[in-house]
Amino acid sequence: MKVLVTYSSLTGNTQKVAEGIYEGIQAEVKDIKPMKEVTELDSYDVVLAGYWVDKGGPNEEAKKFLERLEGKKVGIFATLGYWPDTEHGWNSLMNGEEVVKEKNQVIAKYICQGKLNDSIIARFEKLPADNPHAITEEKRRRYAVAKNHPSEADIAHAAELFCERLSTNV
Repeated sequence: MKVLVTYSSLTGNTQKVAEGIYEGIQAEVKDIKPMKEVTELDSYDVVLAGYWVDKGGPNEEAKKFLERLEGKKVGIFATLGYWPDTEHGWNSLMNGEEVVKEKNQVIAKYICQGKLNDSIIARFEKLPADNPHAITEEKRRRYAVAKNHPSEADIAHAAELFCERLSTNV
């Protein structure tokens, strides 16, 4: 079995999760690289692909990469600057699965919170109150919690999930 762990990461959150998954999985051959460096997919049996959530789904680079996958066993993981156990979190993960599920076998999905870049928060601070991304006290609290993510526990859970699914699906 040959496994590729690949990711698109803006702030380093998704890369951290990818590295944890890579370290945690057992495979005859495994590679890890950013999506932008993946030129060949034919030799891989399994592709574990991670993205940062943008507008409720995979960021543009990840979406284009996921569209390239065909005939693979695929695991999807994502990070977002929101609570992962909400409808928005779930939909953000399902929107990634939607891109690959018709041409591939999805073996697992995982999503966790990630810290927001300070420059993004600063941009949100300047938005008018009626903008959905405008800063509120609740959002300030969430951003403070998010600074601790992805945590070691988040990364360990992701690695455990994909390790388990690889042992039962390949």
